[in-house]
Amino acid sequence: MTAEALERLRIEIGSGQAVSGLVMQPPQPRACYVFAHGAGAGMIHKSMETVAAGLAERGIATLRYQFPYMENGGKRPDPPAVAHATVRAAVAEAGRRFPSLPLIAGGRSFGGRMTSQAQALSPLPGVRGLAFLGFPLHPAGKPSSERARHLADVTVPMLFLQGTRDALAELSLLEPVVKSLGSRAALHLLDGADHSFHVLKSSRRNDREVMDEALDALSEWVQTVVS
Repeated sequence: MTAEALERLRIEIGSGQAVSGLVMQPPQPRACYVFAHGAGAGMIHKSMETVAAGLAERGIATLRYQFPYMENGGKRPDPPAVAHATVRAAVAEAGRRFPSLPLIAGGRSFGGRMTSQAQALSPLPGVRGLAFLGFPLHPAGKPSSERARHLADVTVPMLFLQGTRDALAELSLLEPVVKSLGSRAALHLLDGADHSFHVLKSSRRNDREVMDEALDALSEWVQTVVS
């Protein structure tokens, strides 16, 4: 399979439910990133495709997948228990397809938060670390650290890739959260980027450059985790 090729799959999550997934595998992967979409866009969103293709170029396979509500065309995210079960099913599928590869889990916004909650409740088999592409610390305009409480129960390494203009993660709140997690957490700030990693024209760089920076940071962090 080439880095650009996609393999479509169905992931059984129990109770007769199944969701779609997409696998992208470079020729000689060194890890697999199992990553979920955000609340408002599914796994085929351009940003998800960009992450998968960019990581393939960096030697990392990916398995991205839908949550049931997105699979069924809904707009309201699934209850946590359903989302957690979906995360576990996707990680299990990645473990079956890549039995010799270390797994990293996480995702964009809502998907990353549901993954961290699942990991906090019970460790995800084979997962060596969690990587968040914009952790949603709080709703826009409602600053709080309450959504981060469960992170204290996550014992694997964590990487937070966050824009400095992220309206869902005020730095004055996020930085102390990451610091409180000690050596198992790392924060990489994307200067001028918002929650979707977009930058203003006045920043003198573009979204592609920001994404390259984020994926380079993720790739380097994965290497330290799996070495």
